[in-house]
Order: sequence, then structure tokens, then C-alpha cells
Amino acid sequence: MICWSDWHREPGIVLALIAAGWLYALVTGPWRGRIAPGLPAYPREHAIRFYAGLALAYLALGSPFDQLSRVFLFSAHMVRDLLLLYPVAALLLLGMPAWLVDRALDRPFLRRPLSALLSPIVCGAVFILVVAVWHMPRPFEGALQRPPVAALQVASMVLVGLLFWWPLVSPSRVFPAAGHGIRALYLACVQVALTALFSYVFMADHAIYPTFQYAPRLVAALDPLEDQRLAGVLLGLVSSLTLLGALGIGFFRWARHSERPTAYRNDAKSR
Repeated sequence: MICWSDWHREPGIVLALIAAGWLYALVTGPWRGRIAPGLPAYPREHAIRFYAGLALAYLALGSPFDQLSRVFLFSAHMVRDLLLLYPVAALLLLGMPAWLVDRALDRPFLRRPLSALLSPIVCGAVFILVVAVWHMPRPFEGALQRPPVAALQVASMVLVGLLFWWPLVSPSRVFPAAGHGIRALYLACVQVALTALFSYVFMADHAIYPTFQYAPRLVAALDPLEDQRLAGVLLGLVSSLTLLGALGIGFFRWARHSERPTAYRNDAKSR
């Protein structure tokens, strides 16, 4: 059964999160003057977002919920993956100040490969491909049974989550977010591709993953197939709400942006 008092099941992941927080504190604090001389005060709002992302990642990966997601319920595992892909990745990216991102990425030898990698087409394609591959039976079971593969799965989920959000909320001035129209098309294409993955999980007539097929039933009414269908519903619902939310915010900002030139022209005419 689950040990609800065990909050340190994956020391490697916990140490990685602590290291990430410590390095962020150094580069945005004592090292800030060396990285970007003349900067204003400590980026408090960015730091709050970044550390909130780390805290949420710890809840997903270092709390007893991790045991629930790896041993007992596929639906819990799906919740963990969705947390890493959407809120954790978004908070980490929004927590990175522009001066720090551009100092790391604005290198002559990186400009061309990063321009290709961070384009909406590549970001969307890599995001869908990695998520789909990790939900195929063999890689998925490998991550459940082998800690190094599990660490690779977690790292790749966070990285492709960052790629997914980059065309939408990029903090970089060198590799900025896509235009409003491109963002809308990007989100629509990702939604279509995720629908195929949702259908694969939800519409299967048998339990796909042996670990969860033979796992002890924490909820008697939730058999392996129903658990799998619940995971499919969560994938489709949470992804759709996230994408629609991002699309709605994008349209709102697009409308505000398009109104400003008109308001400026009207103001100029009145003068």
C-alpha cells in the first residue's frame, strides 16, 4: 500500500530540484551583476514563478503521489505527466528573466540551430512525438521498471513542455514568441495531434500497460480498463482546456494589440 509519510522516494530527483533552485538563486542574485551589469533589483516576480514550478514538480515527483502514479493507477500517472507538461513547464519558463535567457542562448554558433528548434513547427512536432513515444507500451513499462529510464522520461517531459510553451510565452528577445496568428494555428495543430493520442488511450478495448493491469486496486470500482479510460479523459480534457485557455488569452491580446493603432490614429486625428 501507499506510504503517505514517505516524501523522499526519489533522492536523485529531489537533489536535481534543489540544485536547480540553488543555481537559479546564484545567477539571479550574487552573479546577476556579472551576467548582465547594470540590471535593476532582484527579479522577484520571476523568482516566485520559477520556485512555484519547482515546488509543483516536487509534489508530482517527490511526494507519495509519485508512488500512486508508478504502481497503482495509470490515471494518476497521467495527472503527473500533465503537471510536468503544462503548469510546471510554464512556470519554469515564465520564471526565466529575458536577460538570463538571452545571455545563455544568444551565441553566434547557436542562432541557426535554435531558430529551427524553437520554431512553432519543430516545437509542436517534438512535443507530440515525445509524449506519444513515452505512452507506447514498451517505453512506458521501461520507465516504470527502471529508475534511469524513469529519470529520462521525467527530464524529457519537462523539456518538451518547455518547447511546447516557447512559441506562446518565450521570455527571449532573440528568439521571441510567435505572432498571434501563428500561435492560434500552432495550438489548433497540437490539439488535433493530441486527439489521436487521447483516442489511442481512451478507445482501447483492453488494458495497455501490464503494471497497471495487475496492480492492486485502490478503488474497487476502478478496474484497469476504467482507470485507463479515465486517464484518456484526463489527457483530452486537461490538454483541451489548456490549449483553449492559451488560445483565448492569445486572441484577447491580439484584439487589444490591433485596437491600439486604431486608437492612436483616432487620437491623432482629433488633434
